[in-house]
Amino acid sequence: MVDSSRNYVDGQWSETRTGDTVDVVNPANPTETIARYQQSGVADANEAVEAASKAAEAWANTAGPERGAVLREAGKRLDARTDELTDQLVAEEGKARPEAAGEVQRAVDIFYYFAEKASDLGGTVKGPSGRNTNLYTREEPVGVAALITPWNYPIAIPAWKLAPALAAGNTVVLKPASLAPGPALALAEALDEAGLPDGVCNVVTGPGSTVANAFVQHEAVDAVSFTGSSHVGEMVYDQATDEGKRVQTEMGGKNPTVVAASADPAEAAEIVAAGGFGTTGQSCTACSRAIVHEDVSNDFVAELVDRAESVDVGPGLEHEMGPHVSQDELDSTLEYVDVAQNEGATLASGGGVPEGEAVEDGYFVEPTVFTDVESDMRIAQEEVFGPVVAVIEVSDFEEGIEVANDVPYGLSASVVTDDHTEANRFVDEAEAGVVKVNEKTTGLELHVPFGGFKRSSSETWREQGDAGLDFYTIEKTVYDNY
Repeated sequence: MVDSSRNYVDGQWSETRTGDTVDVVNPANPTETIARYQQSGVADANEAVEAASKAAEAWANTAGPERGAVLREAGKRLDARTDELTDQLVAEEGKARPEAAGEVQRAVDIFYYFAEKASDLGGTVKGPSGRNTNLYTREEPVGVAALITPWNYPIAIPAWKLAPALAAGNTVVLKPASLAPGPALALAEALDEAGLPDGVCNVVTGPGSTVANAFVQHEAVDAVSFTGSSHVGEMVYDQATDEGKRVQTEMGGKNPTVVAASADPAEAAEIVAAGGFGTTGQSCTACSRAIVHEDVSNDFVAELVDRAESVDVGPGLEHEMGPHVSQDELDSTLEYVDVAQNEGATLASGGGVPEGEAVEDGYFVEPTVFTDVESDMRIAQEEVFGPVVAVIEVSDFEEGIEVANDVPYGLSASVVTDDHTEANRFVDEAEAGVVKVNEKTTGLELHVPFGGFKRSSSETWREQGDAGLDFYTIEKTVYDNY
């Protein structure tokens, strides 16, 4: 097996020109170094873009079914390494093993899905207004796509950007997050083994301020797809659009679950706990606000606190909820706990670092519940990115919808209700790109569009399914007068 701790550029595994590297540690035991990766610079990034540009024409002219065959074979190779990749993901990112296994399987499924979609790309035939004319469209690749991906889903998100880009005939340069780059490099390894031509996929590790910035600025890059924080994503969007590039950004969230008076408190608490505490709250779609009707609020809070206190926290290989990915992420969550208390919210459960031998060294935090939260508090407005749920009490359903929309984000939103009219109203009025009824805010199907409103997205292009292909293709209309 190749040493995939190096960059993958033009079909070769190579070290940086500077020779700089960075260590990735186990967030459950930071004294343990998991791997050492390349700390690349501008020259390395530019070399990758030039390789992608050189390979673009040949890959664009490769038949769709042939491109799909490469993706299918890469999916098979990933599938055969499921256990190994799951353990790698747990070791680098820290999430619980069942969550990591599900993410690896999602990457496999994405490759299989877009392998089949590659054969469907073509265009449409239209009826011309005159005789002796063929009128039709062609779907063509955009060109070179730069993909910038986060650490919280280090194999699924690179997969759902890479697979449609390659299926549509684009070449790519990928910059994975420095905290957990290994799974993205494993995707490149599978594609290489599957016979992907040199230069079609290139992966360069290193700081976003250097590598990603160089990708966005390079004149040969035609499209930029970014997933990460709203602050960084908005800068990427501005820079890329200034350069005249096609841009897709998916960013933060402050996702609500509205619990109606008709809801069963225990069922609602189960839904909120799954959405708020799963993946250690480190998901852009995590539930961070429970907006609860006053008639069921006390029972709901009791049920939610019970679930928070029963979560088994520890290293992801053996426990239900793993650590934060880094000390900075842990410090940020604990800072928000302090902010919430200073603003007058009541700490109903958690809020600190757990005790015990299993958790004494890692970046662990307790699942946390706040009550007496007002909608204008920072804990109710800003993305925490940790297992923290703010409970906001409302007097009626109308107020619940108003509070749900009273944030600068609009990624995912859910409602728990036994009233079908309320469910339909919520679907109509919720300002979010993903709306769910009687489900947790997290969890996505791979064949339907994903994206947000407001500061959660550039609101330009969606990801996944046919919408994911739309971003990576451009239509040409042909008038053929024979």
